[in-house]
Amino acid sequence: MQEVLRIEGAGLPSSGEAISRVLAEVGWQPEQLARHLNECAKRHGRAERLHPKTPYKWKKGDVPRSPWPSLITSLLSEHLQRTVGLNELGWPDDGLEAIPASAGLDLPWSSAGALQAAQVVNESEAMMHRRMFLTLLGSALTSPAHEWLIAQRPPNIASTSGRVLSASVVDHLDEVTASLRRMDDHLGSGQTLGLVRQHLSTVVDVLRERSYTDAVGRRLHSTAGELLRLAGWLSFDDGHHTQAQRFWIAGLYQANAAGDRGLGANILGFMSCQAKDLGQLRQSVTLAETARTSYPATSPKVSTILDLRAAEAYANNQSVTDTRRALDRAFDRFTDSRPEHGDPDWSYWVNEAQAHAQAGYCFVKLEDWPRAREHLRSALRLQGDEYTREGALRNALLATTYVRQDHPDLDKALALGHQAVETLTGQVNSARCIKHVRNLVGSLTPYRRMPAVRQFCQDARELVAP
Repeated sequence: MQEVLRIEGAGLPSSGEAISRVLAEVGWQPEQLARHLNECAKRHGRAERLHPKTPYKWKKGDVPRSPWPSLITSLLSEHLQRTVGLNELGWPDDGLEAIPASAGLDLPWSSAGALQAAQVVNESEAMMHRRMFLTLLGSALTSPAHEWLIAQRPPNIASTSGRVLSASVVDHLDEVTASLRRMDDHLGSGQTLGLVRQHLSTVVDVLRERSYTDAVGRRLHSTAGELLRLAGWLSFDDGHHTQAQRFWIAGLYQANAAGDRGLGANILGFMSCQAKDLGQLRQSVTLAETARTSYPATSPKVSTILDLRAAEAYANNQSVTDTRRALDRAFDRFTDSRPEHGDPDWSYWVNEAQAHAQAGYCFVKLEDWPRAREHLRSALRLQGDEYTREGALRNALLATTYVRQDHPDLDKALALGHQAVETLTGQVNSARCIKHVRNLVGSLTPYRRMPAVRQFCQDARELVAP
């Protein structure tokens, strides 16, 4: 597929001069622009990619094909902290509507608003082909959290339309949701998201078409909220940040309608996890702390999850004291056996192995290799012989500690790296975990002359290719 549109005759020299001027302002070479645009396209859920040399053609007067004009203006506006429009670049409208990820989700915090939010974000992709959602950054990233925090729970969400729905039907719907959560553990995001969206459509139809009591209605919204949380996680794990944000914002509406503070706080924890990956480190801390302060701490497992999310946010901010304090609180929760209301089913994944794994990640970010190794080894020991996505992630992180320590142990690093590559190649799909393998390959670059290192990088090449 062609990436540029050639203007006949003299071309558009003014457009070439304009993009050259703006590139000089931002300080990028054409290859850097191409790299940033490919990253931007992936972040916004687009499949198109550019050749590194393509922007040179734009400097000569060629006009990019859609969606590149909208992506370029969005990217340059973000980096220059001012609006860069198509007119400034001398390019015509590419027919693509670029809108924030929150578009269509400025809704009342009611049961009707929650139902509409779920419908809006779960509509088919075919209906969205002329729209491009832009990933929320900065204060726009934390705004939905603050709105949810102060929203009033709807007083009564009973429905009187359609046939009466019993609580036992919701039990069956929740069983399917639970099986989808566990399916993700073993198959990864790519093969599970479609099933989650189908099940979400069923729950939305039930909310819209059946009659139910207030209690049953709140359970239905809680089910829809957990499915939206899961859909957001699967999208994030697969590298589709904008789609993840839309699912999570809609999930906050369900959590409010359900009166489920734990669900809402958990969604904020996932939003915090994404924010650090987007480089929004201050916002990551804000989201994690909002989640912790909003939750009444009735479930030790949920409180553990929120403390671990906070620890990750602080570790990425290089705040050693806050990281250790949050980790200490998380591990202390495991001794708390007196929950008032029990642990929700969606908290099943947090156990001692996962806590050690996330602590290991934190110490990797802090470059405390001995502590990172101690926790990651404990996580691998406690997980047993089961090789899943999380096992691959732990192996990749542990391998990184052996490469980056003062005196590298490449044999151990390569053995662990091969296990991670094998799991991610043949068993599960996770762009998030592949990123850590890519980081491992980058850490091994100074040792590429060694045959074993060169062979590992060759074996991992197809997996880590952008």
